[in-house]
Formats: sequence, C-alpha cells, structure tokens
Amino acid sequence: MHHTSTAYRWFLRSNYVILTVLALLCLFPIVNILAISFSSSAAVNAGRVTLWPVDFTFSSYRYMLENHQFIRSFGTSLLRVALGVSVNLLFTILVAYPLSKEAVTFRSRTAYAWIFVFTMLFSGGLIPGYLIVKEMGLLDSVWALVLPGAVPIFNVLLMLNFFRGLPKELEEAAWMDGAGHLRTLWSVYLPVSLPSVATVTLFALVGHWNAWFDGMIYMRSPEHYPLATYLQSMLQQASVLTENVTFEQAALLDQISDRTTQAAQIFLSILPILAIYPFLQRYFVHGLVVGSVKG
Repeated sequence: MHHTSTAYRWFLRSNYVILTVLALLCLFPIVNILAISFSSSAAVNAGRVTLWPVDFTFSSYRYMLENHQFIRSFGTSLLRVALGVSVNLLFTILVAYPLSKEAVTFRSRTAYAWIFVFTMLFSGGLIPGYLIVKEMGLLDSVWALVLPGAVPIFNVLLMLNFFRGLPKELEEAAWMDGAGHLRTLWSVYLPVSLPSVATVTLFALVGHWNAWFDGMIYMRSPEHYPLATYLQSMLQQASVLTENVTFEQAALLDQISDRTTQAAQIFLSILPILAIYPFLQRYFVHGLVVGSVKG
C-alpha cells in the first residue's frame, strides 16, 4: 500500500526530524564526556571543549589505568555481572516456567504468582535487608551484591508471559517422547525463547553494572566497591587526584584535572555496555513486546 498524500509525507518527515533530534540529545553527553577525557586540563578548565578534544592527550586514561583502586573496582564489577546475570537468569527461568502453567496443571500457581508480585510492590525496607545480609555473613563479599536481587520479578513476568505464548503442541510432543519438566524446559522452551532470554539478560546486565547504592551499604571497605559505587564516591569528593598518587602518576598531574579523570572514568564504565548492547539489540524489542502482551 502506497501513501502518496502530502500530509503523510510531512508526517514521516516530522517523525524523522524529531527522532533525529532526540538521538542527538542522547548522544551529546556521551560525546562531550569523551571529548573532555581526551583533552588537556587547561582546555577543559577554559571551557574550550564541546564535541571535539582540544590539545588531544591520553594522560587521563594513563592515569586511570595506573589507578589500582579503579582497576580493582572494575574487576569487582565484572565479577558481579558474571555472577549476578547467571543467578538472575537461572532463577528467572526456574520461577517463570512453573508459573506459566495453567491452574489445572499447577494448582497453587495463582497463589505463588501473587506472592511474587507482592514482593515486587513492597519490600521489607533498607534496615531489615541490611540485617539479613549481615547475619548471613555476606558483608564485604560480592554475594551481598548478587543474592538480595537474585529473583528479579519484572524479568520473571516477561519470561512467564513469553512461555505462556508458546504453542502447547511443543510441550505435548516432548512429553510424548518421554521428556520430563527439566528436559522440556532445556530442550524445547529455551531454544525458542532467545528473544526473551536476551531481553532479561540485558536488563540484568545493565542493572548490576550500574548499581552503586548497595555497594555503598554492604561494602565496609572502599577496596571492595564495585565500579559504579567507586565512581559515585569519587564524583562526590572535591578532588580525586591527590589520593594514593604513585611516583609515576605524579608526572601526569600537570596534564590532567579532576574533570578529565572523571570523564575518563565515566566513559570507561559505560564502554562494556556499549560493546555488548549491539549483540543483544536485535532480540531486545521482539522479546520485550512479545513478553509483555501475551498472557
């Protein structure tokens, strides 16, 4: 069907213009941070940097890569993401599969579903949560960042609805071949659920990578901070250049400033997400839409 009316063409052009402007507004802060991170401290302090580096230099990145606390926090975040995403996927799938069954098959399904939804809407509070983590001996460990959010209920709902939308004939064929629930889940459900799995993986990955508040609560020592918590603590300080400076780093202090190092930290922290997102993006929209509307 061809739309040749003038009004329709103007509608399309207006959409393109609006979406282009919105995309540029989203990209501008990232490009500006990147430009500041590659600029000299004098150019940044003089306000000469916008979208392109001035007096191009790698000094801020050299300083950050020699910063042991930054490297340690980066490693903690990588470990948190690896453990957190794995735990989230495991429990999301194991909870969503039985809840996707009809009440005739799983009689307590409705009761369990309401229990999980209740936990999404209401929580025990910050202090009870801290006391539980403390009594379990998890303080100052990466598990304190992983286990409290082991079952993300929103992701469970997406996966549950996706499972409910799959043809019943797939499960019936598996049962006729002698497969049990675990075999059916592993060999039938998961292979056809890649869009939904990719969607909840992306949500879990971004959530763990960007979380900073729980690190500040459950980590007694800054040495155990994940990267987001470390960056938050650095951005709140007046200066990040005078703490634990090595002899090699001291030579760089004339070329960098707080703003250039903070920009380098921020860009390095978002780089892993920018690198991973394109590989999951093709599944993301389909998995989000299908998992939301089928039920």
